[in-house]
Parts: sequence; C-alpha cells; structure tokens
Amino acid sequence: MEQRAQRQPEPAGESWLGRRLELLVGPVAHGGHCVARQDGRVVFVRHALPGETVLAEVTEDRGGSFCRADAVEVLQASPDRVERRCRYAHPGGCGGCDFQHVSLAAQRELKAAVVAEQLSRLAGLRLPVTVQPLDDGDGLGWRRRVRFAVGPAGEIGLRAHRSHAVVPISCCPIGAPGVGDATALQRDWPGLAELEVAVDDRGEVVELAHRLQRARHQHRGRRRGTPDRRAARPVLDTEQLSGPPELRYTVAGRGFAVRPSGFWQTHPRAAEVFTETVLRAADPQPGERALDLYAGSGLFTAVLAAAVAGTGRVLGLEADPGAVADAGANLALLPAAAVRRAPVDARSVSAAAGELGALDIVVLDPPRTGAGREVIAAILAAAPRVVVYVACDPAALARDVRFALDAGWQLDELRAFDAFPMTHHVECIAVLRPGSGGAQSLEAGADRPRDAGDVAPETARYK
Repeated sequence: MEQRAQRQPEPAGESWLGRRLELLVGPVAHGGHCVARQDGRVVFVRHALPGETVLAEVTEDRGGSFCRADAVEVLQASPDRVERRCRYAHPGGCGGCDFQHVSLAAQRELKAAVVAEQLSRLAGLRLPVTVQPLDDGDGLGWRRRVRFAVGPAGEIGLRAHRSHAVVPISCCPIGAPGVGDATALQRDWPGLAELEVAVDDRGEVVELAHRLQRARHQHRGRRRGTPDRRAARPVLDTEQLSGPPELRYTVAGRGFAVRPSGFWQTHPRAAEVFTETVLRAADPQPGERALDLYAGSGLFTAVLAAAVAGTGRVLGLEADPGAVADAGANLALLPAAAVRRAPVDARSVSAAAGELGALDIVVLDPPRTGAGREVIAAILAAAPRVVVYVACDPAALARDVRFALDAGWQLDELRAFDAFPMTHHVECIAVLRPGSGGAQSLEAGADRPRDAGDVAPETARYK
C-alpha cells in the first residue's frame, strides 16, 4: 500500500498579524472567504471576491502555511460587488454575514463552486452544481430565529468573526419581521449570555433568555471527586420571557408545533421546498417502510407516513428529548408514524431497520458534522431502494457520499438551495441509489477521507 508522505513541521517565522498586504484574490473557499497567496503562504481573505485586487489586513496568524485577513480596501473591484445592505457587515464588524458585499446571483455561484469543489476533493466526483433560490426576494428579512449575544455590560449584538467579542447592533437586516427588528434590541440585558428571538408562521414571536451557569465537570476515567478540568463545559439556563408556549408552522397542508427553543428550518420557504424535494426523490408508495434519521419534531416522518398509509410504517430516530416530545404531538393522528428517542449511531440504525423488516426508504438530516462512516454503512447494509440525504454542510456531505460510492452506490441526483442568503451556508439534498454508474464521473486518484469523523479542514487543499 502506498504510504502518504509525512507532513513536515511548519517553520516558525515572524507573525504577520496586523500587516497589510496587497493581494490578487483567487477562488472562493469553504467557509465564506477567498484564497490569495503571498510569499509562499496562503491568505484566507474575507470581504473580498475572486479576481479582485485588495489591500488586506491580517487578522489572525498562528504561524505555518496560512493566515487570515480582511479586505480593508478594494483596489480593483469585481463586477459582482455591491453596496452592503447592513451597516454592521464590514471588516471588524458582525461575523454573521459573509457575502453582504456580493450580488445575490454571484453569491449562489460562489456557493455552487464550493459544493462542486467539496464533491470533487472529498468524493472524487465531477458534476455541475446550481444553487437555487428559495424565493425571489432580496436576500433580507428571512431569518426566523436569531440567537443574539450579550456583552459584559448587557449590550446586545452579534459576535465578530472567529471571536467572542460582541458587536452591538440595533437591528439585523436578514432577520425576519419581529426578529431582526425585535424591540429587545433597543435595550440592554445585563446578566444574560444570549437572547434568542424566533417567529412562527402566524407571526407569533418568542423571546428566550440564556444565562450562563457554573461549568460542570465530567468525571471520565478519574477518581470520583477529582474533576477532569479539560471536560468542563459551560451550562446555559434558559427561561422564556415572552410569547406563546409553542411555535406553529404549516407544511404540505399539515400543521406542526414545536417548543419555543426547538429546531425548525429558519427560512420561511425551506421546510416546504425541502419536503417537496424529499418526497419527489423518495417517491414513497402505500405499504412501504421508511426510516427518518435525525427526525427532529417529525417533519419528514409525517409527510412520509401520509404517503405510505395503510400497511406502511415510518420510524424516526432523534436524540433530543424535547424534539421527540414535539414529534409525538405532531404525529398523534398518524398511527403509521413514530419518532423514538435514540442517538443516531450504527447500532440504533441497524436495530430500527431490523424492526421495520423490509426497508424501502431512508431519509436523514444530520447536524453539520454529517452522519459518518459507521452510520452510512448501517444505512446501506439495510438495503433500502433509496437514501435521501439532507445536508447543511457540503464537506460533510461529500465525505459521506464517498463512503456510499465506495460501497457500490451511486449519487443519482444533487440539488442545492440558497436557504441562507448573505452567508456562506448552503443546503443540499443528495439522492443515493444502489448500483454503479450514473451521470457523474470519478476523478482518478482522488483522496479518500481519512476516517468517519474527519472532514478535511478548510486549509487542507491550499497548503
């Protein structure tokens, strides 16, 4: 077996922190920045666009082959550059929006390039990618849940990029009505760590206060009474300040309710569009059996159960007890559907597949870290006719797709959606089917992911 060359230690050198560099900006990279090079080093530049010449100030330099910088002056602008719509989205400002300086059409092209690059590098696939808008809006006023940070003096705002520093704000232009212009933004909140504001389909707004409690220590492999300081984790105590006891949404003509702190797609059109896409890809038939992994409050479980009806059955797995309780209420009128509290791992997936018997469909919507090798292997071992993978991180998706390709499956379809305008985030839905071939082509010699828990970092390709 060919062995990889050992990476040589990075040479120590003088820090570039605070240094200003004139840079010709190269391609976009995963993470909301572009790639430039200077004196043999890679510079990840925010607030820039491919092809621009900028004056960039180095904001982070830990040594090694790369550093980070902000474009503080544009010397030669891209035709895709536009005036920012948010006064807080600038170098040194709020870190929430990556692409306020980019036209909406160009934002989607940048996201498509990132998805295509991740599939090429991590899955060995070459295929065209188009990122579709969810609506015809201007990219503002869509975010229906925002978790605002609170500074040491009680000032409310959002965090700077890669920082705990709080940038005070009085509005958030991407926030939905009732969220981005919440009255809570007009006062200070001493004693809070965060203030969360969310709105539902009815326009009902909730406010949740998060207070930092004393960190708790985990006892792992040490004598009782001797805490492992490395395992200390902050704990947030949450209190609802205002609003109804539940948030309500309607998808595919069906009502859903979630607790105020529960997860729901933040873009107003996302749940409807993603549900339509999943149903079209899975094509559930009466009497079929389906498994819904990371089921949340039961959105996909419900619409699948309505389609399989009669003798069919849908079983969801979800680790969060609050989401499981929400799902129980949402599925009360669907006897063929249930969401069970369980961590999604190889054992729980295999057990659920065995309980269902002949498994036809698997839908999974994992967190940003993806599903991983063992979960993907358990899914494929159950031999469904189709797997529909809803992904919020293209790198994790590409890694997991490669695991499926290695097992003899094919990527039958990939759709990408601009569910997070003004940011670098993008939602993808991949359809996997047994067999080989398909429209995609495998790149010869493409690197394989190192292990199930490893998504190559954003810097790996550029060293």
